[in-house]
Amino acid sequence: MFKRFALPVLLLLASSLFAEDIFRDALILNEDTSHFFVTRTPDEMTVEGLHAFIDQYADTAVTHIFFCTGGGRVNVAGSVHQAIWEPNRDGVEPTEPWATNAKLLDQRGIDPYTVWFQRCREKGISPWCSIRMNDVHCLNDLSNYMIESFTVSHPEFWRVPNERDGVWIYRALNFRHPEVRKYMTDLIDDQFQRYDFDGIELDWMRFGYHFTPGHEREDAHFVTEVVEHTRRAARQWSAKRGHPIAVAVRVPAVPEAAEGLGMDAVDWAKKDLVDLVIPCPFWTTTDFDIPLEQWNQALAGTNVSLAAAAEVRVEAYPGAEAISCTVDQLRGFAAAEKFRGTTNIYLFNWMDSGTPLNMEDAYHTMLREGFSDTFLATCPREVPLTFHDTVPPGVDSGAQLPKSTEEPAVFTIPSGPRPSGETGKIIVGLAEEGTQGKTFRAALGGAEPIAQETIAPDNIPGAKSALVFTFAREAFADGNNSFTLTQTEGDKSTAVFVAARFE
Repeated sequence: MFKRFALPVLLLLASSLFAEDIFRDALILNEDTSHFFVTRTPDEMTVEGLHAFIDQYADTAVTHIFFCTGGGRVNVAGSVHQAIWEPNRDGVEPTEPWATNAKLLDQRGIDPYTVWFQRCREKGISPWCSIRMNDVHCLNDLSNYMIESFTVSHPEFWRVPNERDGVWIYRALNFRHPEVRKYMTDLIDDQFQRYDFDGIELDWMRFGYHFTPGHEREDAHFVTEVVEHTRRAARQWSAKRGHPIAVAVRVPAVPEAAEGLGMDAVDWAKKDLVDLVIPCPFWTTTDFDIPLEQWNQALAGTNVSLAAAAEVRVEAYPGAEAISCTVDQLRGFAAAEKFRGTTNIYLFNWMDSGTPLNMEDAYHTMLREGFSDTFLATCPREVPLTFHDTVPPGVDSGAQLPKSTEEPAVFTIPSGPRPSGETGKIIVGLAEEGTQGKTFRAALGGAEPIAQETIAPDNIPGAKSALVFTFAREAFADGNNSFTLTQTEGDKSTAVFVAARFE
């Protein structure tokens, strides 16, 4: 949990010195800017309704909630950015539940974040403010009620100025312009003024593109200016509030990708601008191969902590069919990434309803059980192959699929600790129907499977048939495992999904 310190001590110590105390065995939940308002009824727009939302996380493994208070429009009146219920560019007031429910709270004189932050502390949860630094939802339609007037009024500030085809990421704001930087730092300052939180997160992955295409590296210092501004504000408000206020950043999963897209979190850490770095995917898929060992090596000598972030989708390769991430897959993610070098897990879009998960009962059970090393060692878990969904040109996405099995198909599976049971499984989804008349030879490292079976391809995206190979525990290594699949007879097959499963 977030530790509080006496003001004289606070003034003597830099914020980053508290990082190890703040982030150890943390389970961080991100609550996005719209979720509560679109999944609750008008009758729940009360202090009691706000309390009930927080209370569901009390007595669970959740240690921190990062509340997205804005990015484009915001959910309160009087901010430097427009409120979500204000008219769009055509003067039309929105009637969607997000807007009407937020407005109802305002009419009742209730600021949800003030209530939530206080309730979190009452329940032993650390409250944080999260700001989406370049949210471009629905920018293909400039009359959409979610879009802030600044973005509509200044197409010259888009990454591709005056873009006409409605491509969201081209209409993202370009931080090269001082007006854009001020637009966002004004919101940051406004949040510090309004709310007493334990930390502030700059979410650079909503969305992950902030400069003229091809100019990310040379313009990266403009984003760094915003991070510097935030650190200064955090230190000033730490003194005013009487407790440390930390700074976190969400950036691409791979250090090389983060640097190449102008989000150089390693540089920020070395300059003592941040306390927590959150390597993560954008949204396309949970990334089961976040290279935390690279991050730890790059961050050596700093006091910065890491948290590995999971999404709610699983997509085996770019353009593949996606499925909702299962609880077993989330546990596989947590076990693998904790093995690679963090004690902290961050859940993005894993909210209590309104997401593709549709698993309310399992969701709350999962949060109560948490992700301790002891629990993860024995619970069912699965690690599928996916890819890095946010990389600049020239940086490998890490996609290993699809792959023909006519020649030996070799896959590196970042499965984490070896299974605790006597066996483990490798699941392969094939693009072609049926396996009759086909034979396959498989190996894990140098070991052959002790059993092989054909299964129905249920919940295996893109697969029309599937194979399961069972290996003895001793065949698995801790960390990465090399799996080879070769088709020796029958018509051509293509692997479209591969996962390690431990039960």
